[in-house]
Amino acid sequence: MSEWTTEDDKLVTLARGARARVSAESGAALRDTTGRTYSGTNVNRGPLAVTAIELVVAQAISSGSTGIEAVVVVADDVLVTTKDVDVVEAAGGVGIPVHVVDNAGALLRTLYS
Repeated sequence: MSEWTTEDDKLVTLARGARARVSAESGAALRDTTGRTYSGTNVNRGPLAVTAIELVVAQAISSGSTGIEAVVVVADDVLVTTKDVDVVEAAGGVGIPVHVVDNAGALLRTLYS
């Protein structure tokens, strides 16, 4: 089980910023095992539908990341699905925390890949 860290606070800031820039339903930020961070939002345009988690995981993979330390999602709790957690597990393995927070940064729940 992962404890909340000050580095997770930084992920909240990145996810909130991404969400606010485009008024998205959800924003996510990911920290890889080298400390690099990625942020993005859900995309829903015509046939293109990508969750915020799918987007940040894809960014990390396409940047050469080989591991995930943590993911933070700013969204209504119901927007984070088991598929999102499965995507994190497929990219980074078992036991990665996926913290779901509200827009104020209050932790709603933590899921694990």
